[in-house]
Amino acid sequence: MGVSMPGTISRFDYIDAARTMAERFAGLARGVDTQDARVTSGRGWSLVDCVGHVACEPSRYLDLVHGKDEWPCHPSFLTDIYAKQIANLPTRDTRTLSERFLTDLDELLDTVSHFGARVPMMRIGGTHRVRSDTALGILIGEMAVRGRDIARAVGEQWDIDPAIAPLVTRGGHQLLRPWADSYHCCGHNATYNIRIRHTSERIIYRFVDGRLEIDPTDPPHPDVFISVDAETVVLAAHGRFSLGSALLGGRALAWGAKPWLALGLSRRLAAARSHTMTF
Repeated sequence: MGVSMPGTISRFDYIDAARTMAERFAGLARGVDTQDARVTSGRGWSLVDCVGHVACEPSRYLDLVHGKDEWPCHPSFLTDIYAKQIANLPTRDTRTLSERFLTDLDELLDTVSHFGARVPMMRIGGTHRVRSDTALGILIGEMAVRGRDIARAVGEQWDIDPAIAPLVTRGGHQLLRPWADSYHCCGHNATYNIRIRHTSERIIYRFVDGRLEIDPTDPPHPDVFISVDAETVVLAAHGRFSLGSALLGGRALAWGAKPWLALGLSRRLAAARSHTMTF
């Protein structure tokens, strides 16, 4: 899967990547026969809980697109949303859930593909907005990471394509701005230049007196440069890697005038951890 040209991602890139990832996820989920086995996600979910959660997400995204629902004002509220999804599953048969997932995702992707020039915006807590097409990047990351959880639990191979990292990142950025931890960011002034390995993606995070700017038009010279593995980026979007762990394991490298700042970036974005992009 590739993008249209360096630096640009179209809605159809999101659609194609979502469809490809969905087929992989559904194929894996159909074969689950130890449904009560636990995944190692930290939520205490069983395999069928994991499949059921992902199966419910396309319909939730459709409600977000049509303004029938909104993202919560803080990511901690997603825990209750996900718990209600699992508690209200119409079935715990993974094959049936997989078919529902693909059917609902087709409807979501068809809706996104027919957007006009004015893309519908999802609401966040009534005050912020998320582009409905770019938000597919969040769903793509969800499928990739939950698929990895399931594969590890059943002993299957599951690789994360580096090409999805820019889509997951840009989707996550839609939520990162309103969800970043203002307490740990308070008074912080620094510029971070981040490169995702094996892709053309470059990201600038700039903090001005604690306020986060992403890819500002005219940023100052970075205080720290960070190079990070693409798969780690996707996993970090769901709290599976901290930058400190990535640095120690060789999955990331930091340099520049203030390389030590890299270790504090995850903390400054702590409110969004496990739900969107946090290096």
